[in-house]
Amino acid sequence: MKSATRSAGSPFMTTDEAKQGFPIGGLAKRGFDIAAAALALIAFSPIFLLIMALVKFTDGGSMFYGHRRVGHNGRYFHCLKFRTMVVNGDEVLREYLSKNPQAAEEWKATRKLRTDPRVTVVGSVLRKLSLDELPQLVNILRGDMSVVGPRPVVDEELGLYDSHAVYYLRTRPGLTGLWQISGRNDVSYESRIAFDTHYVQNWSLVRDLHIIVKTIPAVCFSRGSY
Repeated sequence: MKSATRSAGSPFMTTDEAKQGFPIGGLAKRGFDIAAAALALIAFSPIFLLIMALVKFTDGGSMFYGHRRVGHNGRYFHCLKFRTMVVNGDEVLREYLSKNPQAAEEWKATRKLRTDPRVTVVGSVLRKLSLDELPQLVNILRGDMSVVGPRPVVDEELGLYDSHAVYYLRTRPGLTGLWQISGRNDVSYESRIAFDTHYVQNWSLVRDLHIIVKTIPAVCFSRGSY
């Protein structure tokens, strides 16, 4: 798979990091990511296998879905999820938005739909509990993502960041982040961009641990998840 790189200034990096294009946090953040993702995969392996079976036997389609997202320094990667949508999801979405102007406006503003016609019954439960994102632990081990950081976006979404895109590109996208613990889909996209910018500008390993701890109740109570 080809990769693309966008140029970006790096006032919050050291000279050596700026020269080599290291993500924020350097080796400390990367070491934590590898250890945490490996332990989580082991701990959640029974749930992982159960979800794989449920997705597969519900409609016979593929168990996983990989969508191209923008990563650190603009490199593309396939963000993994358990498949939560019908196989012909793109076609279903286009038809639904063409017939529902209000839904089309909601999609344009947030890139999300409260009532998404593509989502399967099993998929709706997985999304509500954020279990569909467990395969991204593999993305973390690969180096595509981090445990904590901005959620991965597509090119079209990165355009919404405007001048703030430089902050998004300085770090690996995260499995969780400030957006997840601050309301998720219940907040505006402008707020999401502000959260991502603040995270990069004020990164520390202690803050990462704080976000991870606050992610647990946010997921359990399904705050802003749909």
